Amino acid sequence: MALFYLIGSLGHILAAFLFAATATWTLLKPSGGMRHKSLAIAALITVLWSASVVSQGESNILSHLCESLRNLAWLGFMMLLVRQRRDNWHPAVITVYLVLGAIILAEIALDLTMPGFAGSPRLIEAGTILTNVLRMMVAIGALVLVHNLYTAAGPEARWSIRLPMGALALMWVFDLNLYTVAYLTGGPVNQLYDARGLAMMLVAGVIAIGSRRNLQGMRVSRAVTFQSLSLMAIGGYLVVMVLVVRALDLAGIPNIQLAQLTVVVGMTGLGLAMFPSRRMRAWFKIKLLKHFFRHRYDYRVEWMRFTETLGRPAPDAAPLDERVIKAIADITESPGGLLLIPDERSALVPAARWGWPSLEVPQGAGDAAFAQYCERQGRIIELDGVRDGAAPEDMDVVPEWMIATLRIWAAVPLIHFGKLTGVVVLERPVVNRTLDWEDFDLLRLAGRQVASYLAEARGQEELLDAKRFDEFNRRFAFIMHDIKNLVSQLTLVARNAERHADNPRFRADMIATLNISVDKMNDLLARLSQHNRGRTDGPRTVSLRAIADAVAANKRGGHPIHVDGRSNVLALADPLRLEQALAHIVQNAIDASEPGVRVSIGVERTEKGAVLTVTDRGKGMSAEFIRSRLFRPFASTKDGGFGIGAYEARTLIGAMGGRLDVTSHEGRGSRFLITLPVATGDVVAEGPRRIAS
Repeated sequence: MALFYLIGSLGHILAAFLFAATATWTLLKPSGGMRHKSLAIAALITVLWSASVVSQGESNILSHLCESLRNLAWLGFMMLLVRQRRDNWHPAVITVYLVLGAIILAEIALDLTMPGFAGSPRLIEAGTILTNVLRMMVAIGALVLVHNLYTAAGPEARWSIRLPMGALALMWVFDLNLYTVAYLTGGPVNQLYDARGLAMMLVAGVIAIGSRRNLQGMRVSRAVTFQSLSLMAIGGYLVVMVLVVRALDLAGIPNIQLAQLTVVVGMTGLGLAMFPSRRMRAWFKIKLLKHFFRHRYDYRVEWMRFTETLGRPAPDAAPLDERVIKAIADITESPGGLLLIPDERSALVPAARWGWPSLEVPQGAGDAAFAQYCERQGRIIELDGVRDGAAPEDMDVVPEWMIATLRIWAAVPLIHFGKLTGVVVLERPVVNRTLDWEDFDLLRLAGRQVASYLAEARGQEELLDAKRFDEFNRRFAFIMHDIKNLVSQLTLVARNAERHADNPRFRADMIATLNISVDKMNDLLARLSQHNRGRTDGPRTVSLRAIADAVAANKRGGHPIHVDGRSNVLALADPLRLEQALAHIVQNAIDASEPGVRVSIGVERTEKGAVLTVTDRGKGMSAEFIRSRLFRPFASTKDGGFGIGAYEARTLIGAMGGRLDVTSHEGRGSRFLITLPVATGDVVAEGPRRIAS
């Protein structure tokens, strides 16, 4: 008898956990309606009934009340199914539901009244008989409604409700037999009560399966599945504990309380030691994936995590190379990894590591033959297979240090358009396992995606280097143009020195010119440095007439220059760069003019700003040349010219917030206009120095 009771209690406990899992799965559906909510409510009430049967017994008033509520909840679930199919919404069917509801309410009222008949055995007997009859009526009416709902459903709906309706039919058929036997025998039927637990366990399992089938389109996440199964595992652990304690009680062992306490404490300690363990959780997950799921990986979750790791780093995130390793390692739950990249000799060298500080890696991590093999094969190398001799083709190329390091589990080549961008070496996971086809497919695909990220990052680095070289070349081109002007100036000084070396005034002017040239050359060298872009002054108030006079004085030795304009025209500019830009334009005007033909520099203030004009009567330029070639670097019409003066002048003026415009007519000359922001106040700087350009 005791054994049957234990089996029945175990059945009710397992049924309670299955119904709890069913309620959880149903409530987690995002678009669940009242039908899903009613299913969850009925399952939860059934859990309460099973718990009351185990804790209080079948004959307790609480168990009777919970059983009545259970029947009422499942009838409500069926009624909502009928209401959803309006072609079954007939008054006769609704009447049956209402009548059964009234009978269940009568059961509840009778169960609540029975304790008041404790002093009258005849009333207790009559109440028990009436209770059995009412429960028989509920079972019969419920079976009729199940039959009606199933036969009236269409083919698709019948397929979706077949399992839940079959399970409910089994529950009420057992109830009908149970209460019929109890009515006929007039006494307790303990064996049937015990067998009821096993029947409810079967009912719960069928409804759990049918609920997922009924909820078409539902996809329960693996995380929820793991949590639900973990809850069931904990419930099973508690059931085992209860059964062991009850078995000790039935065995009549001396000092039973001490033995039971020892069992409870020991099993609790065992549970606390095992379940929080990382190895235990990993083992549990692997077994679930292997036996309960068609695929090992939830690809949607894996791809979202993978993309998040690579593409959206936090401000304090690790470098890309480390994130690449982590993205690959997280797929197989490897605790660490190493990234190898090809060097200039196509050999593999360590570039980064993640979560594996103890790994000793030689600088020559892989020779060119291994890199070429990975590039050519493009497949995942499982190191355990190499060590066991199952992959002899890999044995000849895999580096010895990888084979000797038993913690190395796999090597994932990163292939981008047929080229090897790197190899990720994975550490063995906490729970060791063999890689299968699904691991190979996902790791190979992830490797290609990672390779594209690395290739893009390398391309960005190369582009940045190219930009640095371009900036250097641009500055060097400007400097070469300035050096040409310096050479011309020094050549003129050297030529005049032969005739005027005895003139003290010439010698003083020559020394001043040489000092200026030295300063200019030092400035040019500084401008070549990427850390020091030259000696520049910030924008400040300058006199345009003073700038024009300095440039004119420097150029008059070889060509007539005339300056016209007021001295109070002030502009906001960098005096050194403005003087340099104006010198370029004046020199171009001189080169375009015939010897002895004057070049004019004008200073004025207009509505547009402070303006410097350079006018010549030289060859002039066509509109097409001005539009397409004048301000393009390395485009020049002069023999030996660099074609950089006008381009540099416009660049310098634009950097000061000004603009350079030009008008020209072929055979009649050209006019350049430098327009700068007008400044107010006193001139901050002293007059600009003469430049040797």
